[in-house]
Amino acid sequence: MRDDEPREGAHPHRHLTSTAERGSFCSARCTCGWRGPARRSRDLARTDARTHEAPPPPC
Repeated sequence: MRDDEPREGAHPHRHLTSTAERGSFCSARCTCGWRGPARRSRDLARTDARTHEAPPPPC
């Protein structure tokens, strides 16, 4: 069961994340294949997803 669906209308090269629940755990997932750690807190899983979506800091 998905908690958050990928955001539509995002930049085509941008990572599109969602969260998925499995039992009492929630994890972030991305269209690039990345998967965050299993968390008991949905909010922490969403934070993992936002962190993954963020562009890298400039050099």
